[in-house]
Order: sequence, then structure tokens, then C-alpha cells
Amino acid sequence: MASPVPVVAVRGSTGISINLGPPNYDPVTAFQKDDSKSCKCMLFSPDSKKFAWANGICVKIVSTSTWKVLAELPRPKVSCLKFSPKGTYLMTWEPCITTTAGPGGPNLHIYKSETGELVKEFMQKKQTGWEPQWSQDEKLCGRCVDNELLFYEDCKFDQASLRVRDQKIGTFAIAPGTAPYHVICYMPGKSGAPCFGRLFQYPKFDQQSSLANKSFFQSDKVEIFWNNKGTDALLLTSTEVDKSGSSYYGKTTLHFLNSKESALVVLGKEGPIYSVAWSPKSSEFCVCYGFMPAKVTLYNLKCEPVYEFGTGPRNAIHYNPTGNILILGGFGNLRGGIEVWDAHQRKLVTKLEAPDTTLLEWSPDGKHFMTATTAPRLRMGNGFKIWHYSGALMYERPWNKQEELWEVLWQSFPPGEFKEPQISYKQVEGIQPSQPTASKQVYRPPSARGKESNFKLHDEELPHRPGETPSASSNASKAALKMKKKREAKKAKKAEQLAVGGDAVETLAPSNPATRDQKPPATNGVSSLLPADADIEDPEKLKKFKKIKSKLGEITRLKDQLASGKQLEINQLDKIKKEEELLKELKDLAL
Repeated sequence: MASPVPVVAVRGSTGISINLGPPNYDPVTAFQKDDSKSCKCMLFSPDSKKFAWANGICVKIVSTSTWKVLAELPRPKVSCLKFSPKGTYLMTWEPCITTTAGPGGPNLHIYKSETGELVKEFMQKKQTGWEPQWSQDEKLCGRCVDNELLFYEDCKFDQASLRVRDQKIGTFAIAPGTAPYHVICYMPGKSGAPCFGRLFQYPKFDQQSSLANKSFFQSDKVEIFWNNKGTDALLLTSTEVDKSGSSYYGKTTLHFLNSKESALVVLGKEGPIYSVAWSPKSSEFCVCYGFMPAKVTLYNLKCEPVYEFGTGPRNAIHYNPTGNILILGGFGNLRGGIEVWDAHQRKLVTKLEAPDTTLLEWSPDGKHFMTATTAPRLRMGNGFKIWHYSGALMYERPWNKQEELWEVLWQSFPPGEFKEPQISYKQVEGIQPSQPTASKQVYRPPSARGKESNFKLHDEELPHRPGETPSASSNASKAALKMKKKREAKKAKKAEQLAVGGDAVETLAPSNPATRDQKPPATNGVSSLLPADADIEDPEKLKKFKKIKSKLGEITRLKDQLASGKQLEINQLDKIKKEEELLKELKDLAL
């Protein structure tokens, strides 16, 4: 049986229209185009069988097999839509109206999508987190209202089956899958007290029944990411302001949680976390982080780095629906570079550029993806393009200057509807873009003009496997390499002078304020090797030597904490296990 052809819904100042996806791109004539200039939102149901939109007059639901109207809901002010996992119910939200007499009526409504029958209505003031959450089988539905968690079973909304009142929950997330149902709850901490992320099995929500706990400080907001199997989750915590002043984005950390363990995801570079994405196969996750040029790392379920994609101008991660192709992109204030990777072989398939991209979304077939320039983010050059994963441009539709494009949406399908595509590294035949390609000439400061032609602002780290020594980009200019050698030689000379003066050990100590004025205790014969760095002339060896000694000092601190009865994280215990290996490496360098 041939796979279905996904359609593309387009919303803008000219209304809503629907086109076929690759390879035809023709308009779907059976769909009656909505010419309203006030279409605020649109959505496909997860099972691909229904399409709904709000046009400022009503909410319409149509069948995607015939494109005939199933129901019209008289809600002119609706601005948000959400389908339940099986598409049985449609939820609508409209802004809450408050008058001098008090708040208005219910603004969150739940309808049967097949008939438009009203099932239940609620009062929901805030737009953030307005959607009721469902289990995959639609037998459990939950809402968070004023730090209270309400659960409804078997779509019976007249009375809550369970109320969780004593936990003061900020947000929650129900795991994908069927019973037994698992729920992660985020409990904000009071001033000076830690915040908590707790994993529960429904309906047991007392603290003693939690399956796993993760505590953390400095958290104004938490985003919860479940994998597709509902077995593991990531908690992205963030603060609005970084008190250290090192980041404009605030401070972000990433935590791992499942029913057996919890851990802090250790990142290899300082800076904010831009994007986090689970592989659809649920066995690994990818993180984009660090000050620009950002670093991208692939982790396994033990929070161990599996592959380093190097550094570059990136801030977005997109897996295709089958999980075998990965896109790394740089959008927003970046120039729109796109890297397409073979997720299994860890090989780069192609590179391309899509300047001014504000939206990227994979097609359900896993072979094509769409990039779009939309308003109000950008009001000039609106339009969208469809690409083949090999880098070929397959279709483009520019907008007139007088018109605006607001949203482009692929039809959604349940998992398993399309086969995993076989990856070819040969580019397929496509079309030429209608607009001229922007200049790729790198900005050159006045001091660098008229000199090296391969000038670069940054030395980017190339992709490599964990344990390998990362190398800088081979495109670095001779002047940049020369300056790098000078910097390393200067650092080595300074370290040598400190070592001769007897202060070398102190400079290598961890920067913990509590131990800043103390020398780290020697471990297993390390003290006999400490002066040897003064005799190492090779800057690279000296750098590696100092790094190993720093790690050994950290291990000593962790062993002291373990001896005092403190419970360590999994990654911290793994550090201790590497002590013998580091000692051997240190001795080899000393010789």
C-alpha cells in the first residue's frame, strides 16, 4: 500500500489554503479556501484525519479525507486550538475578559471533534500552559489550576477523579503511553529553598511515593521533555536573569530523570542552552549550548556524550519523524545555516543556507523539510520553501510585498505511517531559487582587510568522538594559528614561573570559594608528579598535564564528600572510577 501524500496548510493575510506536498504541490481543490483576514490559528489532528481553524467568526472542523465541514463552533474570539492525542476532542482557548463586575464566563472549551458537541467548559485566565494534558489513550486528562493538579478519568469532566492540593505544583507533564501513567511535577522552591522535579505514578502523589526526585536551585521556569516511549525525561531549568552577568539569556541547566535514577547533564562548554531534542527512537538526545560558536553534543541514556558535532553558528535541533536524519540550524540573529546529518552514521550529508528563516518543520515522510519566512517576525520577503534532505530545493512560494505569511503547517500523522527513508549522499535534482543568493563574504574588520583571504572570526571545533582531542577548523588563517601558538606559549611560561615559585599547585586547585586558600590533598602518589610540569616544554603537553591534575583534584573532593556520607550523582561516581586511568596518563606525560 502506497504511503499517503502529506498536505501543507498555509495561513496568512489572504486567509487559509491547502496544497499537496511533494511531488505535486498543487492546491487541494476539494478544500474551500477561507478568505478571512482574521484567521488566528490552525491545527491538524495527530491522527491526520481532521483539520481545524479559527477565522474570527467561528471555529471550523473539516475531515481531511473529503474536506467537508464536520462542525462549526460559534466562538469568534478563539486564539488557540489543541486536539487530544487521538483527535477525539478539540480544545479551544480565548482571552479571558474581566470587567468591573468581575471575570467573564468560561474561556476554555472542550468539544467532540466529530460532531462539535460541547463536553465541558472551564475558566482559564493564563494563556501559558492553558492546554489540558492527556494520556496517549485519552483515558486520563489533567489540568493545573492555581498550583493545584486536577485529574479526570474516562472523559468525565463533571467532577475531578483526583485533586493534588498539598504539593504546590508549578507545572506538570503526563508521559506518553498507556497505563500505568507517569507524571512529572515541578515544585517551585521558596526563597532560599531548592526547587524539585518529582516523578509519580498515578494516582500516588505523596512525597513518599515519588519514583524519583531531582532538586535544583535558581529556577524561574522548567520545561519538561518526555521521550516518545515515556520512559525518560529531561528537565530544562532556567532563570530570567543570570546574576553573574555572564549571559544575556539568564542561566540554564539540564537534568535527566526516570523511574530509577536522576542526574545532571554535564555540558562541555559554558553558556546558555539553546535547544534540546529527543531522538524519536528514544535512545538518545541532542543538546545545543554554549556561547557562540555554540556546541552540539549527542548523549545516551546514561547522560554520557556519544558524539560531538563540534562548534558553529547554531541554535536549533530538528530530528525527522523517523529519527535517522538530524538538522542543526542557526536562525534568528544567525544567518540561516543548515547542516543535515546522518544520525546513525554520524556523517554530514550536506550543508545549505536558508537566510531569514523563522520556521523549520519536517515533513511526515522524513525526506523533506520546509523553511519559511513569516510575519510578524519578518514582514519583508515572506514565503516558504520545501527542500529535499540532500540539499535540493524542490519548491518555493514567495509572497507579494502587500501580503503577509503567518504560518505554514504540515499535516501530522501517527508514528509508523511512513517507512524510514534510506539515506543517499547524492543530491537529487531540484530547482533554482528565484531570488539571487546572498553574498557569503565574511565580515572583515579594518585591521584584517587586504591581508589573509581565509580570515575567520572564530576557530571552530570540528566534529569528533568523546575521548578524541578536538581540533580547530582547518580553515583557520596562518595569522590566527600564529597568534594561537603565541597565546599557548605565554600561558606555558606563566605556569612555569608559578611552578618554580611554589604556587603551581594552588593555581591548579578548583575555584570553589570554600577551598580557594587551601591546597588540594595529593592522591595516590600524585604529589610526586606535581613539580614535573615545570620541566614540560611542549605547551600542548603542559596544558593536558594541568587538565589531568585539575580532574584529580576534583576526584579527591568528590571522594571526601562520599566519605562524609553525601549522596553523589551517577556522573560524579563515574568520575571517581576514572582515577586510576588519569593517574596512569599523568605518569606517562611526566616521563
